[in-house]
Amino acid sequence: MRWVAGFRNFAKTTVMNAVTTPVQNTIFNEEEWLLLLFLLADIQSWLQQLQEGLIYQLPVKHRKKLLRKSGYLSVKALAHILERHYYKPPCHPPVGAQASLASKFTLPIPQIVACIRDACRQPAAPGGQAHAGNRCHVYDAGITIGYNSRGLPVSSITVITDAAGTIVTAFPGAMPP
Repeated sequence: MRWVAGFRNFAKTTVMNAVTTPVQNTIFNEEEWLLLLFLLADIQSWLQQLQEGLIYQLPVKHRKKLLRKSGYLSVKALAHILERHYYKPPCHPPVGAQASLASKFTLPIPQIVACIRDACRQPAAPGGQAHAGNRCHVYDAGITIGYNSRGLPVSSITVITDAAGTIVTAFPGAMPP
């Protein structure tokens, strides 16, 4: 997973070097700006196609629902969920007091994604407003899906979506108070 972090830094540096911050009283170069705009649009389209292809590889029924505007699961969100809350990858080594705070999924990835999909079908929990206007969806899978931050087995999943319904994160257990 270190190559992913290296690639992220490389891509960020490359894009940041390609787009210089304009200094006051400089002439706007429309031709270069348009080329960069079209380049970024093509890259975004290409990444969107790659993301959809990745989601379609999952052996999950109704996976197409994960690509709708409401309940949209981006690769970035899925990577965050798995890095932070999947028991296998050592992407986030324990650090200080934060070490024991993350709940962990113990299901295979396709089942985690299916639980996320099912949780998004649930109405937002009453009073379940997460931070910054996000919504909280809770779903009981009926089986143990992982353990909460206290190490207790849980069968529920919490999915946080933004106001538009795009998935921000998901974790086993209930939202801490």
